[in-house]
Amino acid sequence: MTNRVRHLPSGPIPLIAPITVRAPAKINLILRVLGRRVDGFHNLWSVMQTVGLEDDIAIRLSQNRADLRLQCNDSSLSTDQTNLVIRAAAAVLQRCERTLGLDIVLTKRIPMGAGLGGGSSDAAATIIGLNRLLNLGWSAGEMVEVGQALGSDVPFFFFAPSAVVTGRGEHVTSVRIKGNRWIVLVNPGFSVETKWAYQELSSTWTQVPALSHHQAVLDWEREISWDQIVHAAENDFEAPVFAAHPDLRAIKRDLVTQGADVALLSGSGATVFGVFRDEARAKHAHAHFQQRPQYRVFVVPTASGPLIANS
Repeated sequence: MTNRVRHLPSGPIPLIAPITVRAPAKINLILRVLGRRVDGFHNLWSVMQTVGLEDDIAIRLSQNRADLRLQCNDSSLSTDQTNLVIRAAAAVLQRCERTLGLDIVLTKRIPMGAGLGGGSSDAAATIIGLNRLLNLGWSAGEMVEVGQALGSDVPFFFFAPSAVVTGRGEHVTSVRIKGNRWIVLVNPGFSVETKWAYQELSSTWTQVPALSHHQAVLDWEREISWDQIVHAAENDFEAPVFAAHPDLRAIKRDLVTQGADVALLSGSGATVFGVFRDEARAKHAHAHFQQRPQYRVFVVPTASGPLIANS
């Protein structure tokens, strides 16, 4: 039995093996906010990288129903029409003009509201999974058209594992970062509201900030080194977020003390990550932070491939 469907029968839909997509977390190796746009949003310039902390999205066509149902292992996450997975599935079905039922199971591992793009990754994985399950044949660009209405981080995941992201997030250019690194993610157990972070950042501007020389060079290259990343690493949200949450500044300092080549806030927070050259050093740092029970700490490799739907 194939897992691809071109024409759905008028009668009951046969059971089909579910499609599963792993939805990775992302980190912002560089995140610059380059001023407010006329539409009220902000222009971003970011180098993003997926890492090996993943949610799972399993999607199955349902029998005798034409609604969308979502189950999740995390009871704190809403599974109604406000969930990005449901919104993504509905957007796909609207675009391809199909009415059918779906059973979706979301296994959450990525902390929510953490600056790691978990919800956006879940949405992108849902679009990728349905593109495969329904044999739509959409290109990455066509999937971006669906995803960009759901969130500014969603388009990146169609070009993972590494990319330069500009505009509101809709302009994505894949890059190759040579070599692999180990990442220690330290989540303090609380979230930072993105809207607040933007407001705090905007209130400090006296002029539109420019990219540094090390950052501007990356705009022209499609293959870059980790040394280039280390020299260009910056997150504009650190100043306002660290001012309000000094514990995050301390986490960044401790990651460098523990051997990270560079440490940075991811997104608008609250997760802080360190980039390590080898697994042993990363695990040593992981053990250091695990002594603090209020933190959620992960040691993971950088991801090396795109999101793939598996039957």
